[in-house]
Order: sequence, then structure tokens, then C-alpha cells
Amino acid sequence: MKFLIVGFGSIGRRHFQNLLALDEKDILFYRTHQSTLEDIELADYQVETDLESALAQEPDAVIIANPSAYHLDVAIPAASQGCHILLEKPISHSMSRVEEFSKVVQESGSRVLVGFQFRYHPNLKKIKALLENKKIGRVLSFRSHWGEYLPNWHPWEDYRESYAARKDLGGGVLLTLCHNFDYMRWLLGETRVHSSLLGYNSGLGIEVEDTADVSLVCDQEIQGSLHLNFTQMPGKHCLEIIGSRGSIFWDYYQNQVDLYTFNPAGELKTEIFSTPDGFDRNDLFIQEMKHFVDLVKGNADPICSLADGIKALELSIQAKVKGAR
Repeated sequence: MKFLIVGFGSIGRRHFQNLLALDEKDILFYRTHQSTLEDIELADYQVETDLESALAQEPDAVIIANPSAYHLDVAIPAASQGCHILLEKPISHSMSRVEEFSKVVQESGSRVLVGFQFRYHPNLKKIKALLENKKIGRVLSFRSHWGEYLPNWHPWEDYRESYAARKDLGGGVLLTLCHNFDYMRWLLGETRVHSSLLGYNSGLGIEVEDTADVSLVCDQEIQGSLHLNFTQMPGKHCLEIIGSRGSIFWDYYQNQVDLYTFNPAGELKTEIFSTPDGFDRNDLFIQEMKHFVDLVKGNADPICSLADGIKALELSIQAKVKGAR
């Protein structure tokens, strides 16, 4: 199989290295040379600077890892050609061409996997199983929190020039950290934004929202909140789900799920579920790439479909609109 990688920022580079680790070596690149990463490792690979020329090489699969504002500029012609696509999240920075892309995908038979890698996380998969088995009874509410310090993300570049900090590239905390919208919907069902409050007061010198507090409602009127920020150090990423017979707490950085359950007599039981020994964050991306290879071969349906990606984008945009000043 031939893979075309579009973009060579940190995620494009990660996908490249993971393809090599999976012994997939028929790889070419489409680049505009805007990345701040060194590209010496591409010396032995074909690099095109024109999209038409890159697609003329007839890749079987296209990995779209450029800034989200440019995703559909590549995805639409790639899908028109029948290429299968791994599309990084969010699928775009707006809804303006999403319907066009969906139509092209349907007509061409292109298969699309959206890059929400947390769906492969063993802790979240465990939480999903616990919820499906009603371990905490009926879900009543939830709280999700993800805070990171933006200047520490890519030490090799000025964070103010990164995609996450720039409105024109599709930045802002709601789009950049939109994973939570996807995995909450995956865990608790269809989700809508009730209200949103955005902050621009971090002093980071960026033009996009650096803080967001979003009120969400999921299936069966389960209410919850989502907090996102670019200002927190050390970083924090956790999830709490409260049910009628217990609660679940996940700490991403501790790689651990705590399950608390109680019986009618009020007796509390605690169980702890940790990730497998040797678990590494890149394992999520390796599993994602293995799944994508299977999808390209026609051996799997997407774990995270284009429809899922569209819904996550809709939620992010709804939160932006409701929080607009």
C-alpha cells in the first residue's frame, strides 16, 4: 500500500514513524514547508509541494495532518480520487465545506477514519465497559477537565505561531482539545451544548480562547460540565462520572480508573484498574494506525467515523457560538 502524508508537524511526524514501525515503507509526502520541525529524516522519501502532483502518485491512503483550517482542501480531492483517509481532528475549523466532503466520500466509496486516538485508550475502553454493564447504576452527571500549558507543547517553536494559538489555522482550546467532546459522546451517547463561557485572559498573547467552561447534556438528560484550558501546569486531564450506585474517576496522567460502588446498605467498594505494564501514550497512535491499515485493506469499519468527527466539530462550534462575547 502507498501512503501519502500531508503535513510534517509533530503529529505528521508521529504517523510517519508509526507507519515505519508497522513495516509500511511505501510513503510519500505533500508539504508546504511551513513546519518548524527538522526534516532530515525525509531525505530518502519523495516529497511533493503540489497536491495534484502528490495525488497523481496514486496513493491508496492519505493521512491528513496539516493545520485543521486546511484539512478539507486536501480531503475533498483525495476522497474524489477514492483514497482512504485518516483525518486528524478536528476535521475542519468550520462547517463550510463539511457537507461537500461528506457527499464526495459517499459517492467515491472512500473510507474515513477520524483521529480521535482516545477511543483506543485502555482506561476509557474500560470505562465504556463499566457503563455498559451498569456498574454504577444509572448515570446522573459527569465532569471532564483538561488543562495544559500551551507554551510547553512544542518547545522548538514560538507557541504564539502554532496552529493552536492562531484563529486562521483553526486554533483555540475548544477545537484543539476537542477530544473530550468526542469521548463523552462515545461514552454517554448523543450530546448537546447547553451553555458555554469562554476566557481570553491568560496573558499568553494569543488571539483565540484559552479557557472554556461548557455545560453539556447527554442521552437521557445526563448533565455535565467540561473545562478546558491552555494555562495549567502541571497538566491535568481527568473525568468523573456519577451514577445512582457509584462513581467512576479517571486520571489520565496516573493511567488509572477508580471505580466506587455501594450497595443498598451503603457499604462502599473500591476497585482500581490500571493500564497494562509498559503502556505508553504512543500506543494509542500505534493502535490507531493498525486500525487504519486494516480499514484501507477493507478488513475493518472505522472506530471513529466521519459522522463522529462531524458531531465533535458541531459541538466545538456550538460551544464557541454560545460563548461568544
